[in-house]
Amino acid sequence: MKKLWVLMLALVLAVSLVATGCGGAGGEGEDGGGEEQSGGEVNNLLMATGGTGGTYYPLGGAIAAVWTDNIDNVKATVQSTGASVENIRLLSSGETDLAMAMNGIAQAAWKGEGDFEGNAVDNIAGAGVIYPEIMQVVAAKDAGIETIADLKGKRVSIGPVGSGTASSAIKILQAYGIDPDSDIEKFQDTFGDAARKIKDGNLDAAFAVLAVPAANIIDITTATPVNIVDIKGDGLDKLLEEAPAFSAFEIPAGTYEGEDEVGYTVAQWASLYVPADMDEELVYNLTKQMYESVETIAQAHNRGNQITLDNAVKGFAPVPLHPGAEKYFQEQGLLE
Repeated sequence: MKKLWVLMLALVLAVSLVATGCGGAGGEGEDGGGEEQSGGEVNNLLMATGGTGGTYYPLGGAIAAVWTDNIDNVKATVQSTGASVENIRLLSSGETDLAMAMNGIAQAAWKGEGDFEGNAVDNIAGAGVIYPEIMQVVAAKDAGIETIADLKGKRVSIGPVGSGTASSAIKILQAYGIDPDSDIEKFQDTFGDAARKIKDGNLDAAFAVLAVPAANIIDITTATPVNIVDIKGDGLDKLLEEAPAFSAFEIPAGTYEGEDEVGYTVAQWASLYVPADMDEELVYNLTKQMYESVETIAQAHNRGNQITLDNAVKGFAPVPLHPGAEKYFQEQGLLE
């Protein structure tokens, strides 16, 4: 019996040594810094996203999983951050390999404006739009507000102090010749609070950057008929000229109850940015997989359905597109 136990122990040790020699699932190739079994060196890519309670972080995680599963020798992970401004700084300093950011923030960084005053960033490049950040201006139907020009003299929430919504709302109002400090009765509520005020009759209209359709807007329509206020005409032309981070955007007819016609508004773009000197083939593969794996991404986060080639190259200038991304977009007929 003793000999039998000795033989069994020897067999177990031999099998363990063979498994270790073959690398195993927990070898260096999986955890970084080493080589995969295929022999290629692993590209460990860190992507800066946003807070864990927002959209950037979970959506970024879904995109990173697609890259890891479909691109040889790539392992992508996500980092929770303070979002766009911090992400561009992290990317520019080399502390992250990829970044999700609003195109307006990236443009300001490139020009050395706003949060980047005196510290222009010139070592980043665009790799494609991820999804639209859509401005939606909602007004109680009985307030008689159809266009932005009709907001003059009304009770209007432009969004919380210091928010991207408020910054955008101010630019939009000014493009229509409306002074937000004197031509409207200005409120700076969260959209949740603004929605309640509209339903209670204590507010005429509110600005919000939301997905389409927006659950908060649908909620208002259950109690109060509303209009989606159009952003179009000469004011829109002036806005697009003065603030190229915006693009014209249409909200399909029937998106909200009582809205039977197309709504005209603007959007900025949550986009993917990479180092300007990142390997061209790597960026090509990252871009290709992001746009060709939409169904998989959307299974993990519904905003993945908004990753489309229709919007892929919008709103980057003056930040250049990376040559690897350009190559993919040229194959898709988006660029010459």
